[in-house]
Amino acid sequence: MLTKFETKSNRVKGLTFHPKRPWILASLHSGVIQLWDYRMGTLIDRFDEHEGPVRGVHFHNSQPLFVSGGDDYKIKVWNHKTHRCLFTLLGHLDYIRTVQFHHENPWIVSASDDQTIRIWNWQSRTCISVLTGHNHYVMCASFHPKEDLVVSASLDQTVRVWDIGSLKKKSVSPADDLMRFTQMNSDLFGGVDAIVKYVLEGHDRGVNWASFHPTLPLIVSGADDRQVKLWRMNETKAWEVDTLRGHMNNVSSVMFHAKQDIIVSNSEDKSIRVWDATKRTGIQTFRREHDRFWILAVHPEINLLAAGHDNGMIVFKLERERPAFAVSGDSLFFVKDRFLRYYECSTQKETQVIPIRRPGTPSLNQSPRTLSYSPTENAVLICSDLDGGSYELYIIPKESVGRSDVVQDAKRGTGGSAVFIARNRFAVLEKSTSQVLVKNLKNEVVKKSALPIPTDAIFYAGTGNLLCRSEDKVVIFDLQQRLVLGELQTPFVRYVVWSNDMESVALLSKHTIIIASKKLVLQCTLHETIRVKSGAWDENGVFIYTTLNHIKYCLPNGDSGIIRTLDVPIYITKVSGNTIFCLDRDGKNRAITINATEYIFKLALLRKKYDHVMGMIRNSQLCGQAMIAYLQQKGFPEVALHFVEDERVRFNLALESGNISVAVASATEINEKEQWYKLGVEALRQGNAGIVEFAYQQTKNFERLSFLYLITGKLDKLSKLMKIAEVKNNVMGQFHNALYLGDVKERVKILENAGHLPLAYITASVHGLNDIAERLATELGDNVPTLPEGKTPSLLMPPSPVMCGGDWPLLRVMKGIFEGGLESAARGGAVDEDEEDVGGDWGEGLDMVDVDGMEDTDIKAILEEAERGDEEEENDEEGGWLGIDDLELPPELDTPKASANARSSVFVAPTQGMPVSHIWSQKSSLAAEQAAAGSFDAAMRLLHRQLGIKNFAPLKSMFIDLFNGSHSYLRAFTSSPVVPLAIERGWSESSSPNVRGPPALVYDFSQQEEKLKSGYKATTSGKLTEALRLFLSILHTIPLVVVESRSEVDEVKELVIIVKEYVLGLKMELKRRETRDDPVRQQELAAYFTHCNLQLPHLRLALFSAMGVCYKARNLATAYNFAKRLLETNPMESQAKTARQIVQAAERNMTDATELNYDFRNPFVICGSTYVPIYRGQKDVSCPYCTARFVPSEEGKICGVCDLAVIGADASGLVCSPSQVR
Repeated sequence: MLTKFETKSNRVKGLTFHPKRPWILASLHSGVIQLWDYRMGTLIDRFDEHEGPVRGVHFHNSQPLFVSGGDDYKIKVWNHKTHRCLFTLLGHLDYIRTVQFHHENPWIVSASDDQTIRIWNWQSRTCISVLTGHNHYVMCASFHPKEDLVVSASLDQTVRVWDIGSLKKKSVSPADDLMRFTQMNSDLFGGVDAIVKYVLEGHDRGVNWASFHPTLPLIVSGADDRQVKLWRMNETKAWEVDTLRGHMNNVSSVMFHAKQDIIVSNSEDKSIRVWDATKRTGIQTFRREHDRFWILAVHPEINLLAAGHDNGMIVFKLERERPAFAVSGDSLFFVKDRFLRYYECSTQKETQVIPIRRPGTPSLNQSPRTLSYSPTENAVLICSDLDGGSYELYIIPKESVGRSDVVQDAKRGTGGSAVFIARNRFAVLEKSTSQVLVKNLKNEVVKKSALPIPTDAIFYAGTGNLLCRSEDKVVIFDLQQRLVLGELQTPFVRYVVWSNDMESVALLSKHTIIIASKKLVLQCTLHETIRVKSGAWDENGVFIYTTLNHIKYCLPNGDSGIIRTLDVPIYITKVSGNTIFCLDRDGKNRAITINATEYIFKLALLRKKYDHVMGMIRNSQLCGQAMIAYLQQKGFPEVALHFVEDERVRFNLALESGNISVAVASATEINEKEQWYKLGVEALRQGNAGIVEFAYQQTKNFERLSFLYLITGKLDKLSKLMKIAEVKNNVMGQFHNALYLGDVKERVKILENAGHLPLAYITASVHGLNDIAERLATELGDNVPTLPEGKTPSLLMPPSPVMCGGDWPLLRVMKGIFEGGLESAARGGAVDEDEEDVGGDWGEGLDMVDVDGMEDTDIKAILEEAERGDEEEENDEEGGWLGIDDLELPPELDTPKASANARSSVFVAPTQGMPVSHIWSQKSSLAAEQAAAGSFDAAMRLLHRQLGIKNFAPLKSMFIDLFNGSHSYLRAFTSSPVVPLAIERGWSESSSPNVRGPPALVYDFSQQEEKLKSGYKATTSGKLTEALRLFLSILHTIPLVVVESRSEVDEVKELVIIVKEYVLGLKMELKRRETRDDPVRQQELAAYFTHCNLQLPHLRLALFSAMGVCYKARNLATAYNFAKRLLETNPMESQAKTARQIVQAAERNMTDATELNYDFRNPFVICGSTYVPIYRGQKDVSCPYCTARFVPSEEGKICGVCDLAVIGADASGLVCSPSQVR
């Protein structure tokens, strides 16, 4: 049983396949009807108007209709296209068990628990017949596929066959009223529309199902007596043929298979059973763990069945339909109808070669599974699943090709799979021992070889090599040298297809295609939602494959596309040019012609065969949005340009490929604001000032024009713009332009005209225009503003541009690949005219009529136009200054226009490289390098994941230092931005310019070692605050240190532990010095300090201090312990003398005045926050970074020692070297 699709849902009571589409309807016990696409595995629709369980459902065989019947006594007819119920048929008085459309007439038959069967006309929406006779629930009723018969099954233990021939006559409208009256009478009292032809009695319990054979006069029934009975009928009688026993519970449903001579039944015993209809014996049983089966459906056209159970349904096939075949050069050997056949692709002739034995067992799936061929010896190996896996070896006599009567006794053997690996050697897999037996043509074992992985199938992989498959990987194994040549993790591989030159292999899984080299180096992976069926390589190295409903291609880089759709699944055997040779499920050879232009074009692009690309652009009909999108995506917008006629698309592609001349031509054609704006942006990026100016002029974008003139130094044009702003009464524009020009008098005049007299006065007086200032002062009278005292004004003048006038210097770039006649070829010379059109001398665009020299009448006219409002202003372009025709250009400022020369050599602007900081952040998983690259977020995420750090405040300045330290900046022109330079670690002149090294880092390990020494010195000299600052600085810097070798990593980790001990100890000692008023706590902290892992001189100081503190507090026993420990360290004489005196004093009186929380006999660690001992055996939590220990109540807080990490957080550990990442 091959499960094709499975659903999980409420109990499924009714099922029906769509006759053409890959759809199945399932009606559920919950009242919902689901429409599934079993090929895609998706729920298409659901219909839920029934109240209560829906037990019957059926598709119409030609209309977009289906019918359903439920426990609400209603029959509903639905249109699945419009997703709604068309009408409801009422008449039954109890649950409706089944419904079915007639294959020709507009009839529906329904069976009900009201003990009747009704036949309805769904066009007139009336009941045309009631079949009475059963005296218990009628469990099912169905039409005969060809004759005028209905079969029904009932819990009254009978199966009835009804003749409905007279209904056809009745459906012709009656001629007169009298006939209509008699007909109405007979309807009321049960007429003679349908008569019982046979009553089949034989079951001992209620019958649940009965169905006709599609072609033979047979009926099969299943009942609560757990039996399946087979009945035969003729014109006059019907009789029981046989009983099939085996089910352990009520048989729910039973049917004949549409194509094969078998019966399928299912039952409440949680099993589906398959029976041989001729031998009447059980062939196979499929069981489920917990689900009782309720319904079966058989697809009318293809070999599919469906079964509904307590928790959903399954769609399945009983046998594989893929023919076994092997291709050798031009020849194809395949198995069909128990014959080995031979097909020649060149002549398309097919011949029978030899008969192969028929399997003697009754079970399914015994047909040949794989076929392997040795052309030199003319030998064929056929493998099947017979006896748990076996093979047959046939040697084809040369003269017998075409004579199929020569019966040959095959050499047989058992094995999981068998393939030829050399001219006269084949390998057989022994699954149990995972070894391969190499045999000769006499079927004798030549050698045995153990396989490197547990293998469940072997495939050919070149002479002497095997491709071994396990659940999740494949390996290539050399049988001679017993070496693994390659290994690859894959989903479960079903088929293996080698290219003609054996350089590439395609591994086909259910939904995946993996393309790899002959050493199993992965080249690309492809995922399909619909199941992959077969594939073959064409001579160009493109893999052509089929899914259930498409022929597709896969290029070597993983790009794929559809070549054509399929009506029925096919299995590709060979691809030759534009012809695909394939086998269908019936074993028939077909040759399909395809259009390979699309994938050949993409392949030429991929392999950079640009001459082919050119030829195909000129000669083929390649077009369409998909192709344009593909070229854009792959970075060939300039090629896409030659496929496009639509000006908007051309414009966007031209901008993308940096082809300004085509963009100008298209923008002129479209002539819309948005396009001019985009053109201006791109031209500005390229530094083509002339085109920027033209684009701004077209959109009347005066603000941008002003700024453009300022930065390019065209002050004459700027002054003209100011005049235009004055004419248009645009005060702000006028003032801006005056500011840009540095024209103070004009600014004063504008402010005065606008009524801002105080501002005008201040501007005039600051700039020393005293006569104007005096005039304004008299106008202002008493309101003269005062200037601030003691301030020196500075002159505000616009800077002079670094580069005046022309366009920016362009990079020297390589010529485009697609130069020459492409444009003229693609657009038939139309470009020439367009570009000539635009090409007129429009570069400067603003040499308008001299405003100063205008006559009064002209100015009046312009002012009147300005008053008329915006609409007319749009149409009439202000005295024509924006026109292209009347612009005068000085010769040296000519804009580079689209000349004939430009067309013949398209220049391709070099693509912008990736910033080095991006490369660093992509390549590194070290926090320090991420911070140096400026990816602070990534660095913080890494530190949080590796060390549990949550408090980043202490690290902020270090992040900034790392970033600044790995970058330098060069100043260029005054008007251009600074140029950032990345500083790399370990750079040398010999290193490749294209390979980026890691960033230079300002912190290194040697600095921390220096700090450690300084910390030790400060501790010895008693500068504890300074020492603590140094040790904490080391703890905060270590996460951002990078070392090279593994040994250095260990040193870094060791340093963390050392520094942690000092930080903890010094914090306790400083705390002790603060707590003057609590002598007990003072002694405890002094005692704990002696248990930190310190250098010997510092330990002596700690012990001496603790000894003194305890002695003063009269805790002599504790002081004695410290004195003893101190003497063991060989201290200086002064310390030793004091210690000996305390020992003598304590020995006379070994007591403690106060009790301390301190037991030196019991090993302990100190909590880093509360400074209390955690004795061995007590629970604790630790800091994931500095490893300090804490009492459990501190979990989730920031560590009191390192002040960075969260106590008890999950972390993977310190990563400070590239060697840890590799």
